[in-house]
Amino acid sequence: MERSSSWTEVVLLACGSFNPITNMHLRMFELARDYLHQTGKYRVVKGIISPVSDGYKKKGLIEAKHRLAMVRKATESSDWVTVSSWESQQEEWVETAKVLRYHNDNLEILSNNEKKITTQRRKGKKRKLNEKDDSTLEAKEVPGLMLLCGADVVESFGIPNLWKKEDIEEIVGKFGIVCISRLGTNIEKFVYESDIMWKFKENIHLVTEWIANDISATKVRRALGRGQSVKYVIPDSVIEYIQKHNLYDPCSEDKNSNITLAPMQRYAK
Repeated sequence: MERSSSWTEVVLLACGSFNPITNMHLRMFELARDYLHQTGKYRVVKGIISPVSDGYKKKGLIEAKHRLAMVRKATESSDWVTVSSWESQQEEWVETAKVLRYHNDNLEILSNNEKKITTQRRKGKKRKLNEKDDSTLEAKEVPGLMLLCGADVVESFGIPNLWKKEDIEEIVGKFGIVCISRLGTNIEKFVYESDIMWKFKENIHLVTEWIANDISATKVRRALGRGQSVKYVIPDSVIEYIQKHNLYDPCSEDKNSNITLAPMQRYAK
């Protein structure tokens, strides 16, 4: 792939339970990167996985320390997808819009630091820089940040008391979304029927997974609870971690079963 000065550098951020992380979660990053590169407009420079905190109170949600550890093991072989612990370490559930803001601020700080280093290098040069040297010291623009998610997340925008309208507008309008949809889903229809989504439709990138894949964390937990094999569905390192710590037994799915999901608690007030 040839370099182009017209590229916009992009960081992909995926938020979710990752309970546990599956091969499909990792596959989403590859699909999104391929799609964005093929547009000729974007260059993906990094992927970040941000597991939700225990404060989300989702049914069957095991402790964040375990979900974070499994994501770390799953991404060990990747040279561009990393994990962020910030969201998972918060005592209360943090809205996705705030998580995006946090990472966007970090990108701006890193960019400003690079600019300071570039300025210091230029001042320290005792000889006139030739054109080749000067190009290597050009400060980079702040990469754009996009939310990477599945079709189920986008469709959940329509569930009452699950998302704030202003958060949806910020996520789609300011940051943008790369949505991985499966065959049989109709995200285009959802975008058309939503005034907010339609308003910012240029910021919504819909990517179809043409290789049929019905892997879900819910099905993985069910199989694990029944003592069935999940090899080739989740990374081997994650399977080893689950076995070592005896996670996802028949009773684990009952956790938080009598507790209302955190956003619904907050927005229903």
